[in-house]
Amino acid sequence: MDDVQIDRFSVSEQQHQLRFTGYGGEYFRIWIVNLLLTIVTVGLYSPWAKVRRLQYFYRHTELAGSGFDFHGSSFRILIGRIVAAMMFGVYNYSVKMQSLWTIAIVAVIAIIMPWLLRNSLRFRLYNSSWRGTRFHFSGSLRGAYRVFLLNTLLSLITLYLLAPFAHQRLKAYQHGNSCFGQTRFSFHAGAGKFYRTYLLLLAGSFLVLLIAGFTGLLPLLAQLSSQASAKQIDPGRVVYFIITTWALIILMGLVVGPLFHALITNLIWSNTRLGEHRIECRMSALRLIWITVSNFVLVVVTLGFFAPWAMVRMARFQADSIRLLAASDLQEFVAAEHEAIGAFGEEAASIFDIDIAL
Repeated sequence: MDDVQIDRFSVSEQQHQLRFTGYGGEYFRIWIVNLLLTIVTVGLYSPWAKVRRLQYFYRHTELAGSGFDFHGSSFRILIGRIVAAMMFGVYNYSVKMQSLWTIAIVAVIAIIMPWLLRNSLRFRLYNSSWRGTRFHFSGSLRGAYRVFLLNTLLSLITLYLLAPFAHQRLKAYQHGNSCFGQTRFSFHAGAGKFYRTYLLLLAGSFLVLLIAGFTGLLPLLAQLSSQASAKQIDPGRVVYFIITTWALIILMGLVVGPLFHALITNLIWSNTRLGEHRIECRMSALRLIWITVSNFVLVVVTLGFFAPWAMVRMARFQADSIRLLAASDLQEFVAAEHEAIGAFGEEAASIFDIDIAL
């Protein structure tokens, strides 16, 4: 009886495929202008470049025939980057000075960072829309400190044994507190599923270590250490060590990384719902590896000029992997009611909701 009910529910769902309609040549014109202006202005134009990039990719990503849009302010992104740069600069300076103030600075940054990350999430979602309706993020500040600070510390203390749990709680906080208009998202993947996915990442990393053993990289490292102590380093061995190490890093980034990304993306989005509407993600790991490897080769061969086409290829692949299984007409979505907050709260939101992502 349950199977029959499930079949009926599946048949009644309307399938809406996410699509990306942009082209590499079209985006190249935006990319090259952004690059040149960023260089000429010594990086000051980068927030405006980011807004132009996001608007292009948002507006060319369509669901049910309608594109998304991004309304973010370049000025707020600039403020966010200045804040992030100042924090990094202060930390870097204290480390170079080997001062006891480094501990205090790290503590202050750790205390401030969850608040900034929460405001960054609010900024990104509120400035994203579909069919004129904006997204929202309503995660609490207490929740931000729990997922960004407490869980991160627990992961470090347990030598990353709690990393999958921390990742699951982060996505539950992020997706579970996101809204589209008046409709709330929800997240349904437990920590156990994250641990299974991370075990596959661990297995892939272990294979890379085995390859490192077969190439003699680990014994060579010990030999170079002893030669460094005796000040009799063999240049040929150093070159071999550097080339082999970079090859293994590239292997991790081009094969193991995309494999994990596909698995974790499928896990996260296939367990995310928008009200009664389901989201289905079927990202092919093998195809993602192929796109990642070919993009890397073409970007290197063209000295970086293939980058716009690489970004478009990836965006199209990711969009083709996701579809919305709507339980009812999507027109039923309505914009969220204006949040009744005081003058100070509204001013604080306009000042502090910034994007600190670089």
